[in-house]
Amino acid sequence: MEVCSLVSCADDISSLLPQETPPSPKYKDLGLQFSAVRKVRGDGNCFYRAVCFAHLESVLHSPRAMQRFKDQIIQSGEVLLSAGFDEASFSHHQSTVLQVVNQCMAAEQEDTLLRLFNQQLISDSVVQFLRLLTSAHLQTHADFFCNFVEAPDLKAYCRQEVELMAMECDHVDILALSQALDVGIHIVSMEGDEQQLVHHVIPEGADPAVRLLYQTSHYDILYRRTQP
Repeated sequence: MEVCSLVSCADDISSLLPQETPPSPKYKDLGLQFSAVRKVRGDGNCFYRAVCFAHLESVLHSPRAMQRFKDQIIQSGEVLLSAGFDEASFSHHQSTVLQVVNQCMAAEQEDTLLRLFNQQLISDSVVQFLRLLTSAHLQTHADFFCNFVEAPDLKAYCRQEVELMAMECDHVDILALSQALDVGIHIVSMEGDEQQLVHHVIPEGADPAVRLLYQTSHYDILYRRTQP
């Protein structure tokens, strides 16, 4: 297995540009606003993997923010229990996330984060925990989320669309995970025929540290250009 086959090293944004010249206005815009991209494997789990990696990377050098995230993961066990999950179904995955956070807190190095996220068992276990947490958040806030789910009932939707690995996420899942982790997410979409990029900030009005590129049902991690 490649060293960086699940989450790549950061690449210059030009690596995304199609070969045709000149590039479309969208690609020009992308190059003006963002300096780099980190590719995430397109295996149906890219959103969850990208969000967790990007968030941890953004707080890597802030012990207080890392501790806050660790506390959230510990407390999220209660959310899962209140949604009806058996502790045995999530405790191993929760422990894996905490193990990743602890190792990152000790090292404070991007290399450690990258190494852990490219170990399939660890990386997939982190994804599975985030899927279960998303499901739990949807179910414990069912009065709100049931209005946005096209399924016979929310529980069935969660079991079939959220909890299973390799299932692509929907907008409702993105909002649920953002709320559950209290993480702002900026999604830059290449979709649509318009000549401009489409920007979504979730939740509205947030100051997001996580920036993702959405293109052909896939998410990669973006890095904003720092203003001169």
